[in-house]
Amino acid sequence: MKKSTIFLLVIDILGIGIYLLVYGPYKNFRDMFITTAMTTKNHMYLANVFYGEDTINGVIESNYTKEVNEETETSLIVFNNEEIEVYDSIYDEQILKRDPGNDDYKIIEFDENGYHVYITAIYDASKVTTMKSKYYGSRGEYVSTMAADNNAKVAINGGGFLDTNGMSDGGTCNSIFISQGKIVESYYGQSAQIIGFNKDNVLVLAKMSAREAINAGIRDAVVFGPYLIVNGKSASINGNGGYGIAPRTAIAQRKDGVVLFLTIDGYGSKYGFRGGASMSQVINILQRYGAYNAANLDGGASTVLAVNGKLYNHPLAYSDSGERWLPNGWMVK
Repeated sequence: MKKSTIFLLVIDILGIGIYLLVYGPYKNFRDMFITTAMTTKNHMYLANVFYGEDTINGVIESNYTKEVNEETETSLIVFNNEEIEVYDSIYDEQILKRDPGNDDYKIIEFDENGYHVYITAIYDASKVTTMKSKYYGSRGEYVSTMAADNNAKVAINGGGFLDTNGMSDGGTCNSIFISQGKIVESYYGQSAQIIGFNKDNVLVLAKMSAREAINAGIRDAVVFGPYLIVNGKSASINGNGGYGIAPRTAIAQRKDGVVLFLTIDGYGSKYGFRGGASMSQVINILQRYGAYNAANLDGGASTVLAVNGKLYNHPLAYSDSGERWLPNGWMVK
């Protein structure tokens, strides 16, 4: 058989395979492809390339996350710094057994099915605050840069941002932003899904305006979502949750007050695409490690973990380092 014939045969087989994946009986692939594309600003067009509007709308309607209709009950978080000799599970032991010489935080790493996980346990919630770009209002900064400027021990990305004309300059938040007790963005006085710490260092998930948040004692807050766990109850996932798979960032607090930063890298980066975790997988990981309140933060190309001012994970933006400009983040001072 001629080489040209073999080449054409291989092309035909690949074409048939792609056609079967996109238009064949594989509903899970179609749903995951569409929801992943539609929740990624720069790649929404991909869904429209292969599917019609009715198909896309049908997939979105059948794959969604239903949040718990509650707000954080702050009195249920009871801080406990006592030494423990017997742990409830191996996951509790991983969180609570501190690294020698480091009482501030501990990073737990492991592989799951198609993605890499970083769980950062922070033992003193009072040290968790927001940070913001020094060029805020003009452009953002890399998380690692903001972390270095603030001498942060650990930092992750935070809330959403305006993407004017698709330039992704990360200069301004697209909703409420509160930093060290001061309102940076008020969102025109409207209510939004607050993800913030109050003056008692409890992670609060509640819908309120910026002014209501300040009056409620919120010291630091961003806005994103969905809320994944509220008062120990997890969101209901219908289909794949509607968010596809992507690198993820989440913030959570256990009932004993320990704060968790969750960062997930997608193995797909090795092959030219993002990969990552679904929303249900994020919830499962957080529940495993005892999260009592938890919220999804900006993910995808925004997902970043920095340690001591240096990049720690493998982000997937289009810069040399893989980071993108962002307006804010969470840090441990």
